[in-house]
Amino acid sequence: RDYFPKKWHRVALGEGQDVVAMKKLEIGVKEGHWVILENIHLMPSWTGELEKKLNDYTSEGAYHEDFRLFLSAEPSNKIPIGLLERSIKLTNEPPQGLVQNLKRAFATFEKEEFEYKDGKVKMILFTLCHYHAVIIERCKFGPKGWNRSYPFNTGDLENSGQVLSNYLERGSGGDKIPWSDLQYIFGQILYGGHITDDWDRRLNETYMRFYFKNELLDGMELFPFSESYPDEKFPSPEPLPYDEYFTYIDEYLKVESPVAFGMHPNAEIAVRTLEGESLFKVVQELQPRGADDDDEESGEKKEEENPIRSLLNSILEKVKPIQYDTEDIATRIGAEERGPYQNVFLQECDRMNVLRDEIKMSLEELELGMKGELQMSDSMEALSSSLELNRVPNNWVAKAYPSLKSLAEWLDNLMERSEQLTRWCDEPTSIPVVTDLSLCFNPQSFLTSIMQVTAQTQQKELDKLTIMTDVTRKQPEEVETAVRDGAYVTGLYLEAARWDSKQACLEECYPRVLFDKVPVVVCRAVLREKLETNGVYTCPVYKTTFRGPTYVFNATLRTKHPADKWTLAGVVMLLEVPAV
Repeated sequence: RDYFPKKWHRVALGEGQDVVAMKKLEIGVKEGHWVILENIHLMPSWTGELEKKLNDYTSEGAYHEDFRLFLSAEPSNKIPIGLLERSIKLTNEPPQGLVQNLKRAFATFEKEEFEYKDGKVKMILFTLCHYHAVIIERCKFGPKGWNRSYPFNTGDLENSGQVLSNYLERGSGGDKIPWSDLQYIFGQILYGGHITDDWDRRLNETYMRFYFKNELLDGMELFPFSESYPDEKFPSPEPLPYDEYFTYIDEYLKVESPVAFGMHPNAEIAVRTLEGESLFKVVQELQPRGADDDDEESGEKKEEENPIRSLLNSILEKVKPIQYDTEDIATRIGAEERGPYQNVFLQECDRMNVLRDEIKMSLEELELGMKGELQMSDSMEALSSSLELNRVPNNWVAKAYPSLKSLAEWLDNLMERSEQLTRWCDEPTSIPVVTDLSLCFNPQSFLTSIMQVTAQTQQKELDKLTIMTDVTRKQPEEVETAVRDGAYVTGLYLEAARWDSKQACLEECYPRVLFDKVPVVVCRAVLREKLETNGVYTCPVYKTTFRGPTYVFNATLRTKHPADKWTLAGVVMLLEVPAV
């Protein structure tokens, strides 16, 4: 700006700023000024007008040769393609790999300023850089790393470093380091200000407690809970000259492993598997479809050999028998016998009917379209494409339940859900001895019914109850009678850990075993104040490996290890896991 006095204009886009931006743009075009428009992704509709304006300037040749336009934006699919094509695009992304991220984080601080810092400040500052590198690189593990994506940046690191210097170099607390204050400022305000998911916040707080404590000044191990992996270590360094820290990183941080994040080595398998699946998905989409053969064949023969037609008929045969007369079922139950459990299963029947009707209607329309009796619409084309790619059509997904399965697996799962509902319909006044939560459209409603029954029978307030889980040693076929208090449930899988039935507690998973089937679980409703927390890991339960918005409830699992170990490892229970 000093080189171009009065020739440099900056506008931060937002409500009402489009008019200002256009005025600055006109001035810049005529007089050869530089114009910077920030955050154009906040006004996607206006970017179309901007593109037209630039096209007009180009066609008329009415812009000054010194005119320059700079645009800044977050990734967005609403920015016009033409605007992107005419731009020189620059991006500043963190490097890949823990080593490179750590080096980049440490290089953020000036050498001259760093050399004058106290030894304690140097040790804490290096650990802060390591923490910064860990939380950024953890994103590569997808939902297993963070439930959501967060814009952690070097600004957070610089501000944290400044706060650290202010506290320790200008404070009056003597040799005592205010760890709790630093944990709160780093974890809740500077870095934590980006975090919106409660479970991600718990993860970040766990990192804070692990890294920033008195043991750090004694040279502690920076790989969390890595006792089981003696070959993978990275101790915190003693105070060193600035340049020697880079040498230390190269010497001691040689092998990057999920252990550096507090995770099990199996996490790397999940990352590579996801990358492979994404690659093959793109390859599949690029394959030519619908091309005519060179040989002339009769229309009837083509129809017979059409794989989409065969699949369509197969699906129709499966779903047509699915039909539940909820009015008749409700009549058979009777008003006196109808309770929370019956209401839940009636709702499940209604949802199954709605899904079945959507599947049947859309397939029958597609069949008529393929015969030429109806004009093929966009929705029919999308349905046909999904069937060919073995994916669940979007209109079915909208009426169904969260799932990441392929179409064939999804249909098999749909039949299993129908079978569970059919078994209940045979005896509607009583719930199944063991209920498979993974086969419920809305498993939360079944868990709520457990609390409702407890509130009614034990005269307790519903809003003060919560679900407590006890893992048994039985498999579903071994359970003969229903539990007196609560309900037996199954269909749960542990990810990033396993259940040791002999010791009745969590343990590290076996190598190359990504998911572990949990035995039958007893779900009971208890008062929140009486929920046991000692020796217990509060394990979030999700419907799919996507985690995040598919959250169901909290399970309580016994553990001999610190609960923080499982938090950093990303241990959860899932209702759906990929086929193995």
